[in-house]
Order: sequence, then structure tokens, then C-alpha cells
Amino acid sequence: MSRTRVSGLLVALLLIGSGAAAPLRGLQRPFSPADSVADRIVAVVGNKAILQSQVDERLFQDFPQGKGLPRSPDSLKLLRHDLAEVLVNEELMVQEAQRDTTIKVLDDDVTKSVDENIKATRARFATEEAYRRDLRITGFETPDEYRSWLTEQQRRRLLINKLMSKLRSGGKLKQVAPTEREIRDYFDKYKASFPARPEVISFRQIIVAPPPKPAAKARALALADSILAELRKGADFAAAARRFTMDVATRETGGEIGWVRRGQGLDLHFEDVAFSLRPGVVSDPVETPFGYHLIQVERSQPAEVQVRHILVMPAVDSADADSARRVAERVHELAAKGASFDSLQRISHDKGEEREVVSYPVDSLPATYRGALAGLGEGKIAPVFRLEAAADPLRSKYAVLLVTARVPAGEARYEDVKERIREGLSDQLTQQRYIERLRRATLVELRPG
Repeated sequence: MSRTRVSGLLVALLLIGSGAAAPLRGLQRPFSPADSVADRIVAVVGNKAILQSQVDERLFQDFPQGKGLPRSPDSLKLLRHDLAEVLVNEELMVQEAQRDTTIKVLDDDVTKSVDENIKATRARFATEEAYRRDLRITGFETPDEYRSWLTEQQRRRLLINKLMSKLRSGGKLKQVAPTEREIRDYFDKYKASFPARPEVISFRQIIVAPPPKPAAKARALALADSILAELRKGADFAAAARRFTMDVATRETGGEIGWVRRGQGLDLHFEDVAFSLRPGVVSDPVETPFGYHLIQVERSQPAEVQVRHILVMPAVDSADADSARRVAERVHELAAKGASFDSLQRISHDKGEEREVVSYPVDSLPATYRGALAGLGEGKIAPVFRLEAAADPLRSKYAVLLVTARVPAGEARYEDVKERIREGLSDQLTQQRYIERLRRATLVELRPG
């Protein structure tokens, strides 16, 4: 298979992902064992035969109800040949995964995936009878037969996924980069298959938080020091977190943040300390825009650490809250008069918050943001609005937004999907090169139709 003949099935991967439930309608199987005594062999991979019925299954899976199938006999024959190639490639990878004794697919994982798929499929039918009727139309006499077929498909998919994941993590695959022409050609060919683009907006923001007074910060630091002293005497970190932390998101789990990598959005100072700690050691208080943290690394790997923390936040009062509102209003006034947004952001923005949001779907914005940005075009500044802190209203922040771009809904544009196509094509070309290596090491015979 040449580099330029990249399967159009990538569109489906880009749009729905590997976990989507397959529609029943269109999975019609033109053959079952009862239909044909001699199911023709179209290819052999090692000691495994690929049957004509398997090609037909894939044909009807990829072209539901025959929609989009080529009309000419020669084109249909070529399509069947291409699908036979796809099945051969899949079988090569499955066999390679089965030979690797370190690759295991657990029955529980297969069952979970199948259950989720069947649940999603069944939910589209009002009654059990309608579901069974559609099963029969698609060639499955019973739900058990459908489950059996789907189980085998999912098991093979998981084997291939685990194989490719192991090869990538072990540095055994050299990623192949598609050319700009290949990316553009792919977009032009399959443009109609991409979903319509929603209205998106880009903006910069200045978030003003209530500034705690120096005395409140000193009291918070003193409390953090006293907790640290108890921890270093042997107190349990998780129990202390459940009692003292002011991070409501992690309080119930004893301060558990989980496994983190660099660059995942943590405060840089917090991140540097976390990656410098030995497992079990508790850090000195670490100051971030949120307050003072005591950090404990539970386990460590070369590129990630498993972290707990205790957060002690300085108290704020109504005067601090009023100060934040006044600062935000002044920032808005200066921005509206043409002051540098960069300078205002550098002086007044809460460093714990995002500075910029790019190409975000308007319909998915939080209601407060959606309301403030309603009707605003590029270059416009939204009125000051409040970001409520439900746990402690005095900690509510105030936002000033500058719209940098607004793109109406419409057809998918090349720039919207270019990077997704690049990533998908790169994975496919990399996999294709690996398959070529497998073919050189395995007996593969494609028989003419």
C-alpha cells in the first residue's frame, strides 16, 4: 500500500474516537456460515485465513445500507481488495501482539467495553422488540450472537492498541510526519465528513482576586508551619489534609491530587517543589496565588509524581472583596481608554487563573462568561462581572475580558482541523511503516477475486 493511499476511515477516528458505539443499521452481514458452504479465502496471514465474508462484514460496516458504495464493478472490486488489505494489516498486528507475552487483554476490560457499546446501542431503540428486529436485519439472529461478534472485535482492537502503545512508549516506533500537501489533500477530500464548526470566541482576561492583608498571610503561614511540625513528628498526612486543607476538591481524599506531569497547569513553583521531593518527604510551606501548600510526594516515576497537598489560604474580609471590585473597575476603565492590556494583566491578573482562552465554543462557556460576552466582537471589552466563590463569597473574583476573535458557526475550516488531521495521519503513516516491516517477516498471500 503506497504512502499516498491513506484510508478514508481516519475520518471516523477523528470524529468519534475508538470508543463510540457502532450503529447496528448498516452492519448487515451478507454471509453467515449457514449462507455459504464454502466461504472463499481471499488472503492468508501466517497460518490464518481471511475470508470473503469478513471483507463483506467490513464493507457493510464502513458503508451503512450501501450508501457511498461505488457503482461500477471495477471500483467495487478495488474497494474489496483495499478492505482485504486492511484486514490483513489488522491480523498482522493481532498476531504480533499475541506473540508478545507481556501484552495482556483482560476479560474484564473487554466485557466493560462491550457492555458500554451495547448499552449505547440499545438506548437508541424504544423497545426490546425494535432492538431485536434491527439485529435480525443486520444479520444477527440474537443479542447473544451480536455480543459474541462484538466481543471478538473489541478484543482485537484492544490487542492492537496495547501493542502500539508499548511500541511507542518503548521508542520502537519512529513517528512519520505527513507533508503539508498530504494534510491539505486529506482535508479537501473528506471536508464534507467533518462536523459543522460551532461559533467560537477567543479572549484575554484579567481576573482580580481579593488581596489578603499581610497580617492574614502571616497567620496562614503560621498555621501551615504548625501543621508541618506535627507531620514531621509522624502525624498522618491524609488525616491532616482532611482536617485542615482549604482545597475543597481534595479534602475528602486526604489532599490527593494524583499523578501529575510537568506542564499540566500546576503553579510552576508548586511543580518545581513537587518534582524535587523524595517520596514520603513533606515540603516546607510553598506559596502560590492560592495560599500556602504543604506537599507530599507518595510515589515518583521519571516523568510524573503522585502528589498530596494541604492548602492553607489567608483569610479575606469584606474590605478585601471591595478592593478587588474597585481594582477590576479601574482596570476596565483604563483598558476602555486604550491602555495596554498586557501591562494591566501583568499588574493586576491573578496568576492562578488562565490569561487567555483561544477558539472556545460559545455554547460551552460558563453562563457568566456567555452573558458578559454576548454580542461582543473583536476588540470589544466586556463589562466587569463577578466570578462567584460558592464556598466563601468573600473570595469571589472579578473579571475583565478583551475579545480577540469571534468566528461564526459554519463549515469546518482547514485551520480548525489541520492539527487533528496531522496527528491522525502521522499515527496512520507510522503504523503503516511498522506494518510493512511485519509483512516482510510474515507470509502474506492475497488471492485474486
